[in-house]
Amino acid sequence: MRHSRLLMLAAVLMTVAASGAAEAARLKDIAKIQGVRSNQLVGYGIVVGLDGTGDSQQAIFTVQSVANMLERFGLQVDPAKVKMRNVASVMVTADLPAFVSEGVRLDVTISSLGDAKSLQGGTLLQTPLYGADGQVYAVAQGPVSVGGFTAGGGGTSVTKNHVTAARIPEGAIVERAVPMQFADSQGLSILLNTPDFTTARRAADAINERLGAGAASAIDAATVRVNTALTSPDEAVSLIAQIGMLDVRQDDVAKVIVNEKTGTVVISGNVTVGNVAVSHGNLAVEISTTYNVSQPQPFSRTGETVVVPETSVRATETQSVFQIIEEGSTLDELIRALNAMKVTPRDIIAILQAIKQAGALGAELVII
Repeated sequence: MRHSRLLMLAAVLMTVAASGAAEAARLKDIAKIQGVRSNQLVGYGIVVGLDGTGDSQQAIFTVQSVANMLERFGLQVDPAKVKMRNVASVMVTADLPAFVSEGVRLDVTISSLGDAKSLQGGTLLQTPLYGADGQVYAVAQGPVSVGGFTAGGGGTSVTKNHVTAARIPEGAIVERAVPMQFADSQGLSILLNTPDFTTARRAADAINERLGAGAASAIDAATVRVNTALTSPDEAVSLIAQIGMLDVRQDDVAKVIVNEKTGTVVISGNVTVGNVAVSHGNLAVEISTTYNVSQPQPFSRTGETVVVPETSVRATETQSVFQIIEEGSTLDELIRALNAMKVTPRDIIAILQAIKQAGALGAELVII
């Protein structure tokens, strides 16, 4: 099964490699305008209505929060005498996108702060969400949605997914807009999502071809400056819309990314390999135990019936085969060579690390 999946992966990667250079993408898909950004919001709140799965008395801040809330409603309560398990303290987070106005609703994420067992069935009370400057930009409230459940009784329980974190779709209302300064009278700047000198040069050339020579210049690997006079916001928007549709072929550094925890291997299409010979073999040890019954002779007055275990050990080593990878080999040739050795994804990780140490892998090896 693993080998068949590896063959399918190889077929896909070979197709990518055979297609040659990466296809052009719209500039708006690989870059963003400087000054256009989202902002993170955070707030502290309490979730009520839990079915005995809230914070315990050890979460002192939860008891204090409830006492403070009741005091705002005209009720004086001694925090030392408050005992409850249907309330949980939570942290509320959200992203405030660019150009949103007052009244727009945002999705929020709720995360337990105390020792609550579950947030299932709870309702978040009105919670102000603050920006990094300490100002309130949104207010969240509503029933929480947990992507799982927990149930049990009699000392047993069943839990699916993470029940101490939840979401409220459109649970926050924007109360304050964030002004965005994305252009000036002299033009604007474009920031590449993946900095690369070649891509920046290609982006500047594409803009110059559309707007005229000297309209754009590559400042560095991540920034392209568009120098053109802008007299109104409408001109800036029109310019951004125009250059955002330009096709630019993105160029990336050759990388091999491996995840040792999951056995995942991702290889970019422009990876090359030097002249190297690879040998890989496995040693399998099989231990089996059988049980035999030993009985005395018929009509014997001595002896007893006993069970005698017999253990056998067998070691099998797969024959190692050298696979020659010629210098300048590309992605499809590398994958074909590894598949010829019938190796698993985890074996590929070990082989790639060894090839990199030998100095024969023409790519950056990233281990996560």
